[in-house]
Amino acid sequence: MLNYRFERAELADVEELAPLFDEYRSFYGQAPDPEAAREFLAARLQNEESVIFMAVAGEGAERRTYGLAQLYPSFSSISVQPVWILNDLFVTKEQRGQGLGSLLLEGVRGFAQGTGAKGLTLSTLTHNTGAQRLYEAQGYIRDESFFTYHLYF
Repeated sequence: MLNYRFERAELADVEELAPLFDEYRSFYGQAPDPEAAREFLAARLQNEESVIFMAVAGEGAERRTYGLAQLYPSFSSISVQPVWILNDLFVTKEQRGQGLGSLLLEGVRGFAQGTGAKGLTLSTLTHNTGAQRLYEAQGYIRDESFFTYHLYF
């Protein structure tokens, strides 16, 4: 069994993260586009628009990334506090069930608490029951009070 670690990604990690991020996008029905994945992640980190964490194992040439979590900063006008949006959470299919989702969720929780944020917010597909069980096991509460609307262009 591999020994996984929670690490914050840096710009130098983009090449390693891009295939995983592209796999995540494909999971949500997007056509594979490794170059777009790489450029997107690089821009987010370079512009300090998101914070990305990784579940990694191994050292040196044996180092591999098996999961990622990407947070975007936001704010709660009601509580006048920052909030982090957990926009992306993904673990490779082969590593699911090994505790990486929990490792990532616990890590981002600690990070968010350390920034003085009110909390974390996320969305998932209604049929992604595995993710829903994981979130609820970590203390996330499904919103029953608000509807979510989108206006995409």
